Amino acid sequence: MVDLQTAQELGLKGDAIELDNSVEALEVLRHSTAHLMAQAIKSLYPDAEFYVGPTVKEGFYYDFKTSEEIGQGDLKKIEKQMLSFAKKKYPIERYVISKEEAREKFKDDHLKQAVLNMIPDEDVSIYKQGEFEDLCRGPHLPSIGLIRYFKLTKISGAYLGGNSKNEMLTRIYGIAFADKAFLKAYMDMMAEAEKRDHRKLGNEMKLFTFREEVGAGFPIWLPAGGRLRARLESLLFKAHRKRGYEPVRGPEMLRSDLWKTSGHYQNYGENMYFTHIDELEFGVKPMNCVGHIKVYEDELHSYRDLPIKYFEYGVVHRHELTGALHGLFRVREFTQDDAHIFCRADQIEEQIIEVVDFVDKIMSTFAFDYKMMISTRPDKAVGSDEVWEISTQALKNAMDTNELAYEIDEGGGAFYGPKIDIKITDAIGREWQCGTIQLDFNLPERFKLEYNGEENNKIQPVMIHRAILGSFERFIGILTEHYAGEFPMFIAPTQVAIVPVAESHKEYAKELSDKLIDINADSEIYAKNDSLNKRIRIAEKTRVPMIVVIGDEEIANNTVAIRDRRTREQYNLSEEEFLKLIQTKINEVNF
Repeated sequence: MVDLQTAQELGLKGDAIELDNSVEALEVLRHSTAHLMAQAIKSLYPDAEFYVGPTVKEGFYYDFKTSEEIGQGDLKKIEKQMLSFAKKKYPIERYVISKEEAREKFKDDHLKQAVLNMIPDEDVSIYKQGEFEDLCRGPHLPSIGLIRYFKLTKISGAYLGGNSKNEMLTRIYGIAFADKAFLKAYMDMMAEAEKRDHRKLGNEMKLFTFREEVGAGFPIWLPAGGRLRARLESLLFKAHRKRGYEPVRGPEMLRSDLWKTSGHYQNYGENMYFTHIDELEFGVKPMNCVGHIKVYEDELHSYRDLPIKYFEYGVVHRHELTGALHGLFRVREFTQDDAHIFCRADQIEEQIIEVVDFVDKIMSTFAFDYKMMISTRPDKAVGSDEVWEISTQALKNAMDTNELAYEIDEGGGAFYGPKIDIKITDAIGREWQCGTIQLDFNLPERFKLEYNGEENNKIQPVMIHRAILGSFERFIGILTEHYAGEFPMFIAPTQVAIVPVAESHKEYAKELSDKLIDINADSEIYAKNDSLNKRIRIAEKTRVPMIVVIGDEEIANNTVAIRDRRTREQYNLSEEEFLKLIQTKINEVNF
């Protein structure tokens, strides 16, 4: 192991850390690697100007501008130049100058001027290695010679400052580790992830599509994807009803006065869409909570009525930057499996635990490992410090009392309350943010919600916001990659592909398809004018769990010839046995 340069050596406070694959060490390593990449780019493209080069969850990136066109094929050349510089083992040196000196130093670099505009301090730090230097807070490695195991992963466009009204810059992403084994493992995982990419599989399986003329970030669900969604929705509907939730539905637009009362207008307005009707401003809902509050207000409630639980498959719209859109993972319209629980303060713990049990049931069904994070007050928030402290402590108490493990995400809460975030790990080890459980004293207070207590006094209920999948879009994208498109029978878009050998076998295929619908199973008949083998190959490409071939023998004996793609077996069953098998498989899961 090699000791990293201590933060004290950089003129900052901190302890020495080792160059390993810990979170702290990788932060420094990747930040330094970003500067090494910039140094290489500058040597290859001398007119390059650099904006920012931060570390991110999956490595690092640098935004820059050059007159030359750079593509994915140029990344290898940049990597080679990086290694060439690393072998020279330039020391990384830090010095401090005033902001005015920096403005003069970089007077011909408009991107540096943009960075300086974001820095509130009067002095700025600069890191230098060889001939290259850039503004940076640091800390960095003591030498670029310690940077050996890295890979540049992709190139894209990025608007200056993330604002689509600004100029487009070039962004290159990369990854770095302290040793070769970790880098190889990561690249192997990325290769597997590329095979599982839900955008690629979604196209092959005809689940969904995006059309430019419709608009970026607005998915179109094709029949197979619609069936998949419907299965998830049906399973969850039954699960909610069994747990005492009532279905409701709020409008997709509400008057802006309500969003001002809730605080969304002031704290979330930049993510919302607004329109005018009869000279009144309306906000398209980014969340379902205000609509559910209006349901609660529809009648008077007693302490005996609580908890009251509403759920909705609520369509919401959020303004996402074009550069942030990514398949089903980041869209502008999506459907939340949203619910709100109105309860007494003494019911908080039992309700939180019930939701956690619900989460566990669903995640274990899909073979996801998961962890829970308690996210605390963000910078932009409504409500007093006291209310936030009470809310946050209530979540911790519920988890601690029931010996449930959790981590703390400082500042990661919603603007109206702290929350428990559910982070799942998929089949190839990637972590995803899905469900959330949010405790809220603030919105009930802002809307003056109440119920009658035992002594007929007016008491403010507690509101728990809850989504388990997060959104159907994102969760289906995750599931597609988790299973590599090989969905289990109970949620597969199509349970059975029926392949009639000849025209004379189509009638029996249709009869079988109708009987499958009667037991809540979906099928598709592959009867186009192609060879039998080609039709079977087309069916296999859609990753349907079971293929049934029908010919003269099957019609004569009232049987089916089965190719089970999950077990890789071929066998024959009577029609009755086949239908019973399918019904058993699709009914084996209940949330």
